[in-house]
Amino acid sequence: MKKRRFVDLSIYLENDVVSDPVPFGPKIAYHRHDETAGQIAGFFPGLKKEDLPDGAGWAVENVNLSTHNGTHLDAPYHFHPTMNKGERAITIDEVPLEWCFQPGVKLDFRDKPDGHVITATEVEGELKRIGHELKPLEIVVVNTRAGSRYGNNDYVNAGCGMGYDATIYLLERGIRLTGTDAWSWDAPFYFTAQKWAKNHDPSIIWEGHKAGRDIGYCHLEKLHNLEALPPDGFTISCFPHKIRGASAGWTRAVAIFEE
Repeated sequence: MKKRRFVDLSIYLENDVVSDPVPFGPKIAYHRHDETAGQIAGFFPGLKKEDLPDGAGWAVENVNLSTHNGTHLDAPYHFHPTMNKGERAITIDEVPLEWCFQPGVKLDFRDKPDGHVITATEVEGELKRIGHELKPLEIVVVNTRAGSRYGNNDYVNAGCGMGYDATIYLLERGIRLTGTDAWSWDAPFYFTAQKWAKNHDPSIIWEGHKAGRDIGYCHLEKLHNLEALPPDGFTISCFPHKIRGASAGWTRAVAIFEE
């Protein structure tokens, strides 16, 4: 009988680590056992703190989040109100579950400089290098330099991004879910803004995301530990939280190896 090995591909939801541009990061308030006996007592009139074992209540957290904090799955609705050249874009609660549990493929672009925009030719070259022919519904994840910068202040501006033609290359071959260890599927805004200032070409802004206007798809952002993956031979599980009508949902993305 084969054994399963799991590799965690998700970052933490945590305070004080730059995982998003300021001030868009998560905010977590922790309430300890010694602070919450009164919350339990509210359900049982007359109960005193000392009546509880060791006077301890429960541990609980209050979390202020965007649906795009932490490792999350973007729905087509995040990119544009329409997809597939005119259809209503689906929200995260409408994403087909079969998209979220499929064989994985890793493309390694860690050698590309920060801000570089990956082309279809580069995707094709990387697939040739690893000897993989794409199959419909495989989950393609992109390993960039950003993965090594998580936990550092330059994380948001680190890594390369996927351009429009690179994204369309994948989608035309039946890929419907992709992912990156960077803050965004696209190149960091810091670099795109510099290009925009020179030529004011709007087609470069969020170009990888906007490919969803033509072919609807999802992508994972802020993955982690992609360096631990081989080019293929594993399954990715990334079911998103079911938030009605939302543009994204948090996920505990994992790679599964049958050994």
